[in-house]
Amino acid sequence: MSEAFRNLLKQVGSGTHTSEALTRDEAAQATELMLRQVATPAQIGAFMIAHRIRRPSAEEMAGLLDAYETLGPSLPPLASGQPVLVLGNPFDGRSRTAPVAPLIALLLSAAGCPVLMHGGRTMPTKYGVPLVDLWQSLGVDWTGLSLEALGQVFARAQVGLVYLPRHFPLAEGLTQYREELGKRPPLATLELVWNAYGGRSRLAVGYVHPPTEERLMGTLALRGCDDFIMVKGLEGSCDLPRDRTAIISVHRQGSATRLLLHPQDYGLGGKEVAYGTLADWAAQAQTCLAGESGELEPALLWSGGFYLWQMELAPSLEAGIDRAKTLVRSGAVQAQLESLIQIWADDQSCHPEAVTLNL
Repeated sequence: MSEAFRNLLKQVGSGTHTSEALTRDEAAQATELMLRQVATPAQIGAFMIAHRIRRPSAEEMAGLLDAYETLGPSLPPLASGQPVLVLGNPFDGRSRTAPVAPLIALLLSAAGCPVLMHGGRTMPTKYGVPLVDLWQSLGVDWTGLSLEALGQVFARAQVGLVYLPRHFPLAEGLTQYREELGKRPPLATLELVWNAYGGRSRLAVGYVHPPTEERLMGTLALRGCDDFIMVKGLEGSCDLPRDRTAIISVHRQGSATRLLLHPQDYGLGGKEVAYGTLADWAAQAQTCLAGESGELEPALLWSGGFYLWQMELAPSLEAGIDRAKTLVRSGAVQAQLESLIQIWADDQSCHPEAVTLNL
């Protein structure tokens, strides 16, 4: 048993009237003790539930992120120095609406903007389709790459995915607690703002509930991050909704702009595409990438056009949507996927069996 962790647990789990928020340093210490499994399973489970009930403060969330930064992976800056768009989507995936995040990544990288994503395997408590499965259905498997190989692929293709079981096994070791507790711990909120890139970047953070937005804005302010986008997206993702107004806040160098974007004003409103099976999604995605329109194209143009605008690759949202349409229908986004797949075919470091030998 960890006596140090026991004292931290007592502080957050003493009850409604006597519990106290941890300092940033204490939260970082508690997170490190959990990640390293120095705390016992009973202590970790108790902490997660206690922390969920009382809700972590922005200062505590900043401490959690400090520990992730200390112990987790970090991809080296790209030689070009280009700002990277980091998409913060929930790790427990999507179950009701069809995602377009991998297609957004391909579209933006085809336009010259690097995109980094992160996530894990099918994860409790939602058990939605994770990003890594969507990529695999398109012919790209991120699960076997070493961190070094991932950095090389990212530098070449301008697209990457940090895969928790492979690249951050300490964090993956805490996934079982989500299963056993049946609740999403505060670590699940932390994952929305975790950044595994070591260079200049712009965070896109998906969320569902307004209190989460406020807490995460406070967290990022404490961490000195002043370049991020908060998106009240589909199922908490970074995908903009098409069946309602998109509520977004854009933060740049200490100033914030609130955006209320109405998709119908741009001819892209409509019912969200339901998620069925992975095979169905792959077929829909391939139709879209082939420039044949299809069900997913409006969602890709809406979200992709927005991010092209926000990454200064288009002067306005209208121009971003127009450029997204050109990239998709010209075959440029499909070519970007084919180029990424070709890297796997040509580069031995992308083969899982070769990577394993280099561990």
